[in-house]
Amino acid sequence: MIRFYNARILTMADGCEITEGELWTDGDVISYIGETPAELPAFEREINAGGNLLMPSFKNAHTHSAMTFLRSFAEDVPLQKWLFEKVFPYEDRLTAEDVYAFDRLAILEYLASGTTAFFDMYFYPDSTVQAAIESGIRAVLCGSINGTVKDVERLNDQFQKFRHIHPRIGYRLGFHAEYTSDEGLHRGVAELAHAEKEPVYTHISETEREHLECIERHGASPAQYFESIGLWEYGGGGFHGVWFDGNDRAVFRRNDLWMVSCPASNAKLASGIAPLKEAYEEGVQLALGTDGPASNNALDPFREMYLGAVLQKLRHNDAAAIPANVMLQAATVGGARAMGLHDCDILAPGKQADLILIDLHAPNLQPIYHIPESLVLNGCTGNIRMTMCAGTILYENGEYFIGASPEEIIADTEKRISRLTG
Repeated sequence: MIRFYNARILTMADGCEITEGELWTDGDVISYIGETPAELPAFEREINAGGNLLMPSFKNAHTHSAMTFLRSFAEDVPLQKWLFEKVFPYEDRLTAEDVYAFDRLAILEYLASGTTAFFDMYFYPDSTVQAAIESGIRAVLCGSINGTVKDVERLNDQFQKFRHIHPRIGYRLGFHAEYTSDEGLHRGVAELAHAEKEPVYTHISETEREHLECIERHGASPAQYFESIGLWEYGGGGFHGVWFDGNDRAVFRRNDLWMVSCPASNAKLASGIAPLKEAYEEGVQLALGTDGPASNNALDPFREMYLGAVLQKLRHNDAAAIPANVMLQAATVGGARAMGLHDCDILAPGKQADLILIDLHAPNLQPIYHIPESLVLNGCTGNIRMTMCAGTILYENGEYFIGASPEEIIADTEKRISRLTG
């Protein structure tokens, strides 16, 4: 058992109310939250939080982790050119061993930023699973197929293989996007979702061009088209939704879908600003992701929360466009639930011990007026003191406990990057 005491605690079980007391973990679960009792059991370790904040860890609800190898490689170009001229040709050179190495680099960044789970869509899923299991972090894989209906069999094979492979690994049905696949594939995925009673996820309405070309092909926007073929009978969601209108948001609300916004990536690629204010006010479920480290370029939940909040102010010329707390909820609880991780969404006895300790004494968080808003508007990854996943501390005070050193991981990726991009 591990005891945290003298802590501020943000459980996010009911809004953003903060209490003071202690939290205990027992194995991989939280066993107690409350005031200090008169008698204490024996603990393996006792951690004085020193008045700092314990809260649920961040959950990155959309990423392509192994794209760390293309971080800062292709800059100042729009999405279509970025993808087809700068990304796809180099991804064709990747091996399974490369993806494993580049995932490990991403995991260093996730843990240092307080992220304990990532929703990953990429090639060579076996490599991602291996990297996640060895590191102690959670990963939910999202199907990444594109092409034609024949590719649906590969999606089903991966789903059956990975859905129960490890307690910290999940799998969700998915495909890359409407514009990289045909109608046969879309309908095939819908049939698979019906057969398995499973949710489906995909990139959606990320750019105006993508959105309008789908309307030309199918007479409907991606969200409305997918609803018409029954793709979302069992839920799921879409990544981006930048060009959603009211009808698209209504589709998401009707089907209990998750709108996973990636503000930094959308801004960098000039794709636009997603209508998060409207989605929030209309009752659409929100989560946040970074997208891949080549289009962001960071895997930083603080930056996504900040941009998610302030870009809505700019979009609507309204300083009160969306509460900052909504972004904190989307980056933690929303991300967990979008990924199907309902056992580690909040802090509560019996929940998985996925939590972070934030240094409230850091200069950028002083003075302390409203902690949740401060985390969104002036917090940064440097404020993370500790990251725990499933009851195991994986990162603490700049040190990693994942079975390999940062120096080893970085040296390995440098050699691979030279080969791939040289």
